Amino acid sequence: MFYRKGFTLVELVMVIVILGILAAIAIPTFFNLQDEAKVAATKGALGGLRSGISIWYAKEAASGTATWPTLGQLTATTGGVMASGSIPENPYTGIKTIIAGTAEAANTAAGWIYDVATGRIWSSAAETQGSGW
Repeated sequence: MFYRKGFTLVELVMVIVILGILAAIAIPTFFNLQDEAKVAATKGALGGLRSGISIWYAKEAASGTATWPTLGQLTATTGGVMASGSIPENPYTGIKTIIAGTAEAANTAAGWIYDVATGRIWSSAAETQGSGW
């Protein structure tokens, strides 16, 4: 008896069609996961920065002078607000620097914007403007 080994053209086409359908479903989901990861990383970094600022304010209030840290104290590598001595990188901009500002506005030169008068800090990335976090 003669046996043919291999796949027929119809079988190969069906496999390619199925792979195409799976790719059409999986690729948008994968890109959505990347966006969600950036959001989560940004919220985590903001949480760390805000915690450090709040702890600084609480220590100052306990000593009788309730003041928010200055920009210099916030960015100091030793004795500053951040326990690690370094500012976290903004996942959207890839920048670690903090600039002073009073309004949430996109700024490509910095990673974070800090309002010294109120202690508020937020991301400077255009993608996060108006997000409320």
